[in-house]
Amino acid sequence: MGFRNFGSLLLVFLILMMVFGTARLRTVGDDLAAAIRSFRKGLQETDTPEEEKKP
Repeated sequence: MGFRNFGSLLLVFLILMMVFGTARLRTVGDDLAAAIRSFRKGLQETDTPEEEKKP
């Protein structure tokens, strides 16, 4: 289901705004951004640093 032009993408966005409302979409966007930040932070952290593994 590819969007071939900007008009169809805009139409889908407007329908989503009418169904969910702007406040609900904003909270979903904030939650998604927080989840992505948490995931990236988790990727950067390690359980045990390599220096501690060596005897």
